[in-house]
Amino acid sequence: MATITNLKDEKHVLDMDWGKIQWLCGAEIDPESQMTFGMVYIEAGKENPRHIHPNCEELIYVLSGECEHSLGDEIHHLKPGMMLRIPQNVPHNAVVTSWEPCRMMIMYSSPNRETVGE
Repeated sequence: MATITNLKDEKHVLDMDWGKIQWLCGAEIDPESQMTFGMVYIEAGKENPRHIHPNCEELIYVLSGECEHSLGDEIHHLKPGMMLRIPQNVPHNAVVTSWEPCRMMIMYSSPNRETVGE
Protein backbone atom coordinates (compact mmCIF):
# COMPACT_ATOMS: atom_id res chain seq x y z
CA MET A 1 0.00 0.00 0.00
CA ALA A 2 1.24 3.51 -0.83
CA THR A 3 2.23 6.12 1.73
CA ILE A 4 1.52 9.79 1.02
CA THR A 5 2.75 12.57 3.31
CA ASN A 6 2.96 16.34 2.94
CA LEU A 7 5.39 19.02 4.17
CA LYS A 8 2.35 21.11 5.17
CA ASP A 9 1.42 18.46 7.73
CA GLU A 10 3.75 19.24 10.63
CA LYS A 11 2.88 16.06 12.55
CA HIS A 12 6.44 14.67 12.40
CA VAL A 13 8.54 17.83 12.90
CA LEU A 14 11.43 17.87 15.37
CA ASP A 15 12.52 21.30 16.63
CA MET A 16 16.25 21.46 17.26
CA ASP A 17 18.37 24.33 18.59
CA TRP A 18 19.97 24.58 15.11
CA GLY A 19 16.84 24.14 12.94
CA LYS A 20 14.23 21.49 12.19
CA ILE A 21 13.82 18.00 10.79
CA GLN A 22 10.55 16.90 9.23
CA TRP A 23 10.10 13.19 8.61
CA LEU A 24 7.98 12.20 5.63
CA CYS A 25 8.58 8.44 5.63
CA GLY A 26 10.12 5.86 7.94
CA ALA A 27 9.10 3.03 10.25
CA GLU A 28 7.26 5.35 12.66
CA ILE A 29 5.14 6.75 9.79
CA ASP A 30 4.76 3.60 7.69
CA PRO A 31 5.70 0.27 9.36
CA GLU A 32 6.07 -1.30 5.88
CA SER A 33 8.64 1.26 4.71
CA GLN A 34 12.16 0.08 3.87
CA MET A 35 13.74 3.57 3.96
CA THR A 36 13.58 6.90 5.82
CA PHE A 37 12.95 10.19 4.00
CA GLY A 38 12.67 13.74 5.26
CA MET A 39 13.70 17.38 5.06
CA VAL A 40 16.27 19.08 7.27
CA TYR A 41 16.45 22.85 7.75
CA ILE A 42 19.59 24.31 9.34
CA GLU A 43 19.47 28.02 10.19
CA ALA A 44 22.02 30.47 8.73
CA GLY A 45 25.28 30.47 10.70
CA LYS A 46 24.39 27.29 12.62
CA GLU A 47 25.43 23.65 12.45
CA ASN A 48 24.08 20.29 13.46
CA PRO A 49 26.20 18.15 15.84
CA ARG A 50 28.73 15.74 14.33
CA HIS A 51 27.28 12.21 14.34
CA ILE A 52 27.22 8.78 12.68
CA HIS A 53 24.53 6.40 11.45
CA PRO A 54 25.65 2.89 12.50
CA ASN A 55 22.91 1.01 10.65
CA CYS A 56 22.53 2.82 7.32
CA GLU A 57 23.94 5.14 4.71
CA GLU A 58 22.49 8.61 4.10
CA LEU A 59 21.90 10.67 0.97
CA ILE A 60 21.65 14.46 1.24
CA TYR A 61 20.29 16.64 -1.57
CA VAL A 62 20.62 20.43 -1.16
CA LEU A 63 17.52 22.42 -2.11
CA SER A 64 18.59 25.91 -0.98
CA GLY A 65 21.37 27.63 0.93
CA GLU A 66 24.97 26.42 1.16
CA CYS A 67 26.99 24.49 3.70
CA GLU A 68 30.38 23.04 4.47
CA HIS A 69 29.68 19.37 5.09
CA SER A 70 32.24 17.29 6.92
CA LEU A 71 32.58 13.65 5.93
CA GLY A 72 35.21 11.94 8.07
CA ASP A 73 38.33 14.12 7.61
CA GLU A 74 37.06 15.72 4.37
CA ILE A 75 35.08 18.96 3.95
CA HIS A 76 32.72 19.41 0.98
CA HIS A 77 31.12 22.71 -0.02
CA LEU A 78 27.52 21.92 -1.00
CA LYS A 79 25.24 24.18 -3.05
CA PRO A 80 21.68 23.76 -4.36
CA GLY A 81 21.40 20.83 -6.76
CA MET A 82 24.28 18.89 -5.18
CA MET A 83 23.97 15.43 -3.60
CA LEU A 84 26.28 13.82 -1.04
CA ARG A 85 26.30 10.12 -0.10
CA ILE A 86 27.38 9.48 3.49
CA PRO A 87 28.54 5.90 4.07
CA GLN A 88 27.44 3.99 7.17
CA ASN A 89 29.48 4.79 10.32
CA VAL A 90 31.26 7.86 8.86
CA PRO A 91 31.18 10.92 11.16
CA HIS A 92 29.60 13.98 9.52
CA ASN A 93 27.81 17.29 10.06
CA ALA A 94 26.84 20.45 8.19
CA VAL A 95 27.81 24.07 8.91
CA VAL A 96 25.66 26.60 7.04
CA THR A 97 27.84 29.14 5.21
CA SER A 98 25.15 31.10 3.34
CA TRP A 99 23.15 34.07 4.60
CA GLU A 100 20.01 31.96 4.20
CA PRO A 101 19.09 28.67 5.87
CA CYS A 102 20.18 25.44 4.20
CA ARG A 103 17.31 23.11 3.27
CA MET A 104 18.18 19.53 2.36
CA MET A 105 16.24 16.39 1.54
CA ILE A 106 17.64 13.47 3.56
CA MET A 107 17.26 9.78 2.77
CA TYR A 108 18.43 6.74 4.74
CA SER A 109 18.77 3.12 3.62
CA SER A 110 16.90 1.93 6.74
CA PRO A 111 13.37 2.62 7.98
CA ASN A 112 14.79 2.63 11.54
CA ARG A 113 17.79 4.90 11.10
CA GLU A 114 20.06 5.18 14.11
CA THR A 115 21.94 8.37 15.00
CA VAL A 116 24.81 8.41 17.47
CA GLY A 117 26.58 11.62 18.50
CA GLU A 118 30.33 11.71 18.21
